[in-house]
Amino acid sequence: MLGILARTMVKAGMVKPSSLVKPVSVTRVTGRYLAHQEGLPKLPVPSLKQTCDRYLDALDPIVEPEELNNSRQLLEEFQKPGGVGERLQKGLERRAEKMENWLSDWWLQTAYLDYRMPVVVHSSPGVVLPRMEFSDRQGQMRYAAKLIAGVLDFKSMIDHETLPVEYLGGKPLCMNQYYQVLSSCRIPGTKRDTVVNYTSDKRPPTHITVVHNFQFFVLDVYNSDGTPLTVDQIYIQLEKIWNSSLQTNKEPIGILTSNHRNSWGKAYNNLIKDKTNKESVRAIQKSIFTVCLDAPMPRASDDMYRTRAGVQMLHGGGSRWNSGNRWFDKTLQFIVGEDGTCGLIYEHAPAEGPPIVSLIDHVVQYMNKSEMVRTPMVPLLMPRKLRFNITPEIKKDIEAAKQNMNIMVHDLELKVNVFRHFGKDFPKSQKMSPDAFIQMALQLAYYRMYKRCCPTYESASLRMFRLGRTDTIRSTSTDSARFVKAMDDPAKNAIEDLAALPEIFMDTSYAVALHYNLSTSQVPAKTDCVMCFGPVVPDGYGVCYNPMEKHINFAVSAFNSCQETNAPQLAQGLEEALLDIRGLLETTPRARL
Repeated sequence: MLGILARTMVKAGMVKPSSLVKPVSVTRVTGRYLAHQEGLPKLPVPSLKQTCDRYLDALDPIVEPEELNNSRQLLEEFQKPGGVGERLQKGLERRAEKMENWLSDWWLQTAYLDYRMPVVVHSSPGVVLPRMEFSDRQGQMRYAAKLIAGVLDFKSMIDHETLPVEYLGGKPLCMNQYYQVLSSCRIPGTKRDTVVNYTSDKRPPTHITVVHNFQFFVLDVYNSDGTPLTVDQIYIQLEKIWNSSLQTNKEPIGILTSNHRNSWGKAYNNLIKDKTNKESVRAIQKSIFTVCLDAPMPRASDDMYRTRAGVQMLHGGGSRWNSGNRWFDKTLQFIVGEDGTCGLIYEHAPAEGPPIVSLIDHVVQYMNKSEMVRTPMVPLLMPRKLRFNITPEIKKDIEAAKQNMNIMVHDLELKVNVFRHFGKDFPKSQKMSPDAFIQMALQLAYYRMYKRCCPTYESASLRMFRLGRTDTIRSTSTDSARFVKAMDDPAKNAIEDLAALPEIFMDTSYAVALHYNLSTSQVPAKTDCVMCFGPVVPDGYGVCYNPMEKHINFAVSAFNSCQETNAPQLAQGLEEALLDIRGLLETTPRARL
């Protein structure tokens, strides 16, 4: 059984027999961003045979033998010389010759901009930061001021091209995503969205947006000489914003951004017909990032805090709470709650999780060393409040968005846990990848709940290639299926030796393979935080984890509207599976591996 586990990890490239997988390292390269990018290899096109073989391998543990045989016959037809597969393959190869990256544009369009479900829950991840204890609202303002200064410090590295280049296994990674997350925003369309980035404008943005009690403000964060405001100056400006937005009876205009994309696209076109509204919307879109000063949520017990904070980051708690205190199309929104609940939500189209977490790590480190420094009292302009003219039609759109948001809030089930028995230290001591270890525990937990294996998506970085985004690790394999079945089988106790569309796309097995009941992602961080996101299918789970040295933070989500799923049960099952796999490894002589 242990042999099956080890072979599963070796086959997936998840563990190297003689050495641990190397972590991402960084080196500082000044002013050489373009030269660095051009030096990266282009994403290759896998051979047709390799693609088809791997597709069959992915189907094997998740479809019935009869369906598998049918898929095998369709693939044989698909691969015939001069057939449709060969023609499609040549088309891909031609595309790869012409483009910097043959996949990235398709990924951006298909995974994000063509996707019509709300970005809330269904696309945008949230990140829960360590809980803060604010004794008063001034504490909230001080924290927000330091956070803003920290992001601006990170931005200066981007602006001056001194951002540390990351390496994985000695190979440099594409840094393009870092240049997409600031001063950018998603724009809704009635059929397809777009993303705009104002960084390269002749006059790049010098302001952020701050939202408090559903009211948006433009806050200039640079002096006339181009230097950023100090923490002290930012704090003074935030105080002004707070004091001029005490009323809570304003229309939550931001909640419009939470609706289905087609509905929001129509409402958007109507909203910006008014000149004042258009100027206000443009100010939000052009801003470097957004800071949401949230009202306190009902107090939760200590063991439920992370779960409560997770939903606060993902959707804001509903129209009664902070869901209107957002502009969900904005790439980066930092959330600072009056009750100490802090984190962020980001719109997923411009970047994956790791660059966001690197930014977070930098900001948290900056905040820990940053102190409030009294600066000369230079008069600062009052932050500008953004005005919106609310017509009856816009009011109706807001009410519809509120209803839809509240439905999503009630439907999302989330459980954020801290597994304290061990962290990445134990898998490393066994010469195993922590990620592979956790993935196999997830496979075991799911199998114990449902007595079957399911299609599993784990995001895999393609940043070793120019403009690389992500691809899929299909964690469910024939070996992982054998392992989870053997774990609880008393008869299996011996350790084994290691050893139009073409018809294929209309095949039942193809639909099964893409129905990811488990959508997972490892997003490691130096900060003791956890990312969370919603499931990608109605009867599925979203699982994100951050393996720290001595513990593991993980978030499990599901939909309440599905009777078959249960996020707390899977979270508990994952904890038990992690302990059981550790027990297996500890009771097996090391020499037998």
